[in-house]
Amino acid sequence: MTFKRIAIIGLGLIGGSIGLAVRDDLPGTVTTGYDTDPKVRTRARERQLADVICDDPGDAVRGADLVILCVPIGAMRAAAAAIVADLSPDCVITDVGSSKRSITDVLTDALPGFEIIPAHPVAGTENSGPDAGFSTLFHQRWCIVTPPEGAAQAKVMQLVDFWESLGAMVETMDADHHDRVLAVTSHIPHLIAYTIVGTASDLEQVTRSEVIKYSAGGFRDFTRIAASDPTMWRDVFLNNKDAVLDMLDTFLTDLALMREAIKAGDGQMMHDTFSRTRAIRRSIVALGQDDPRPDFGRSDHK
Repeated sequence: MTFKRIAIIGLGLIGGSIGLAVRDDLPGTVTTGYDTDPKVRTRARERQLADVICDDPGDAVRGADLVILCVPIGAMRAAAAAIVADLSPDCVITDVGSSKRSITDVLTDALPGFEIIPAHPVAGTENSGPDAGFSTLFHQRWCIVTPPEGAAQAKVMQLVDFWESLGAMVETMDADHHDRVLAVTSHIPHLIAYTIVGTASDLEQVTRSEVIKYSAGGFRDFTRIAASDPTMWRDVFLNNKDAVLDMLDTFLTDLALMREAIKAGDGQMMHDTFSRTRAIRRSIVALGQDDPRPDFGRSDHK
């Protein structure tokens, strides 16, 4: 792994976890960090999320050979503008956002002439902020690297090696394909979770206290997802609109078919669907992408 000085812009869950992971897994690599929020910078210093926490974004990236933008998608252009004058000409700029086409376009426009190789670590929790990060967040989780056409292959491999050094499994793919895959595996599930929790809160015939008091396991899982950072997810839906709408139309068609099965008393159709989806869940556990223990083993993450 040839990156020797890494700048992390944005010190929330992902940025903080990167800093902690580099400290544990890449001894000798120097990290600098910056966040626009002074309170986050103070807490980042207390938690030692990077070797040096800077009060100016230019100071953070100066001399870095890898710059990782860990900011909401909607803040990506402003973050790029704040560092462009201080970037080393041969550095690699990457990110951690979950909508790759829009980020690629924004960074290519805002940082002309620089080596931009977007990436998306498919890892996280419902928590956010500088206290949320932990060094093993990326262990046995996928990181998708989406190099644009013409990206230097040696730089791409450097970035792949970096993420593998933090314990991630790495896949490379086209940005547009990434956005379609993540629309169905991540974005639509979050949209459904936000919506169903909002629906439960708005029901007039069921009080909010009853929703909270009698929540069964399924609803609790929805609330865990729906507790995710609202700014980040607002930006995801605004920036991956086409893929999300396409997958949402498919989901709504399938939901209408399920509604008709319930209305018609078609137990066989329901049983066949539920059996197929149960097999998918078992495959996810078998691949090590979740845990069969109660609460999915999440209590052991920290």
